Amino acid sequence: MPVLPPQPCPCGSGDRLDRCCGPLHIGAERATTAEQLMRSRYSAYAVGDEDYLHRTWHPRTRPDRIDLDPDLGWEGLEVTELVAGEEGDDTGMVAFTARYRTPDGPGQLTERSRFERRGGRWVYVDGDVG
Repeated sequence: MPVLPPQPCPCGSGDRLDRCCGPLHIGAERATTAEQLMRSRYSAYAVGDEDYLHRTWHPRTRPDRIDLDPDLGWEGLEVTELVAGEEGDDTGMVAFTARYRTPDGPGQLTERSRFERRGGRWVYVDGDVG
């Protein structure tokens, strides 16, 4: 099993990556809620883990390729709303704002993401950006 660096987790939990989203990224654990999956996907974007993003994207809506922009740096996450998505649910929605920086300056992405439980695992379905 890969050894994860003891750096802060990008998801903003205040914990280290190796104790937070990292175990999900390497497959040692699986997300138990839609919010946990969303935070781990944000962290995957931040650390450049395209494989994890692919594995946690619903096959019906997943693009053929995930190409992350190396000039885009994710700098912070704020979860603004949760609808369902708990351990006993089959669907959930997580609204968030993610801050980023590019060579042209800072920006933010606001999205309402939809998640489903598929084969006992949470997956990202799609989202409304706005």
